[in-house]
Amino acid sequence: MSIQGLVDWWGNPVNRKQHGGIRATLFLYVLVVVTNTANIANIMNLVSYIHGTMHMGVASSSTVVTNYVGAMCMLSLLGAFVSDSYIKRFYTMLIFGPLEILGYGLLALQAHFPSLHPPKCDISNESNNCVQMHGSNTTLFYISLYIVTIGEGGLRACIASLGGDQFDDDDIIERRHKISFFNWFTFNISLGGLLGLIFIVWIENNKGWDIGFAVCALIILVGLIVVACGFPFYRSQIPTGSPLTRITQVFVVAYKKRKLPLAEYFDESEQVPGIDANGKEVFLRTKGFEYLDKASIDNGDKGAWSFCSTTQVEEIKIILRMLPIFLSSTIGYLPLPLLMTFTVQQGGTMNTHLGKIHISPASLFVIPTIFQIVTLVIYDRAIVPLLRRITGYVGGITHLQRIGIGFAFATVATAVAALVEMKRKSVAIEHGLVDSSTGLPMSIFWLGLQFFFLGVIDVTSFVGLLEFFYSEASIGMKSIGTSIFFCILGIAAWVASVFIQVVNKATRNGDGKGWLDGSNLNKSDLDRFYWLLSIIGFLSFLNYAYWANKYVYRHDPRIVGDGDNEKSPKKEMVDI
Repeated sequence: MSIQGLVDWWGNPVNRKQHGGIRATLFLYVLVVVTNTANIANIMNLVSYIHGTMHMGVASSSTVVTNYVGAMCMLSLLGAFVSDSYIKRFYTMLIFGPLEILGYGLLALQAHFPSLHPPKCDISNESNNCVQMHGSNTTLFYISLYIVTIGEGGLRACIASLGGDQFDDDDIIERRHKISFFNWFTFNISLGGLLGLIFIVWIENNKGWDIGFAVCALIILVGLIVVACGFPFYRSQIPTGSPLTRITQVFVVAYKKRKLPLAEYFDESEQVPGIDANGKEVFLRTKGFEYLDKASIDNGDKGAWSFCSTTQVEEIKIILRMLPIFLSSTIGYLPLPLLMTFTVQQGGTMNTHLGKIHISPASLFVIPTIFQIVTLVIYDRAIVPLLRRITGYVGGITHLQRIGIGFAFATVATAVAALVEMKRKSVAIEHGLVDSSTGLPMSIFWLGLQFFFLGVIDVTSFVGLLEFFYSEASIGMKSIGTSIFFCILGIAAWVASVFIQVVNKATRNGDGKGWLDGSNLNKSDLDRFYWLLSIIGFLSFLNYAYWANKYVYRHDPRIVGDGDNEKSPKKEMVDI
């Protein structure tokens, strides 16, 4: 991205020494930490609240959380659309952030006042006597919950994109800093998750859910104030109008001109690829999707719904070229939410004591989170510089290679999980504890290897996908590019929920019990389910590798010198 396409908070051209760079991103990191302190803790612990306080069934509680996570990811598209179309990303954050605070505030009020939730009841031992949440209380709960998803979705779409805007791709030093930004962005997500799993989960379980939700609202408010303090230092991208309108116009105009010969009427003699005076990206016509090129045929009619510029058509081509990566990555990410869910359930049946300290099931994710934090630091400070010297790529390896490594580890992780589960079940049988759902004499640290692989997957695929969709999207769709990545996470979560039901239905035998039916993990066939996931993961990796190998980057991912800038991007095939 050229420095020419950015402005400061007054709308003036940015000064490289005063605006952007690492200093500007430090304010954003604070908001990343606090939002994930609240959200990751509640994603992991919300089932306990819905089941234990609102008295919904375990399956229903899990479904609510799955839908909550999916909606939070998918609603990032709303914030992305607003920031790319109408107002700057910073202002979009100031609109959506207070919504998240409001959502947590309403949840805190509902948890505090007895009239807004069911009477206290030990649902584990007296489930028949417990009153489930109903009526207006249910309405208040869902309104509060989904206000949080709208607010968080809008913030997610903008934080990473605004951070990427602080670095100029035409400057080799800033380009390297941008690669590091996405690593440290993910580092701060993990750091926030770690703090949330330690402190927020403890507050909610020991001091009360009302206090826990209130603390979440308070720290997000603090994060927004800190981000506002960085306002004078940000480089801001000027919105370029509705991308949905531009997309629709291309398809409509191409259809209108479908009978015109493609080889005529083109005139690109005055187009220069790069950034124009208005901060908009300019493209030359590329091969492929020739049907859409008909939208830019000049037959004399220059109306917005009768003629589209070559740049407008090329924006759509960029999206279509990324579509196979999006679909194959969604399938490739499928094992991750399932592995996370069932690893916690495995850990809950094992010895969760570390000396005299008892680790709650929700806090088990402290282990992979620590792995992520440590691995990210080592990767950014040691591995990337080493690989950069070996490969010549500014990020050490390409985005697609990094994603592929994560998907390969997902296959290995599920295979390891299957072996550990076989061992866990054998211990249950050996000690006559098949009918017991807890207390197996097997340390939680048997899960250490699959926890480690979970961390590796996030360090590789999570960061790689985020970088890929941001960097490949056009300037007018950077926030949408970021939100596409979060949509992968949301869709994978929803598909995972459906996948469990499909597997259960397909594996029910004469006694009507599927692999994952029932509440006792010792009587399930989780090991077989893990083996199935490993096979699916391997096939999805091959599918992803095929499409990644065919993809052509918009920008050459190799390091360029001062005399070889990227104002005229060089397209080059990079094998995965």
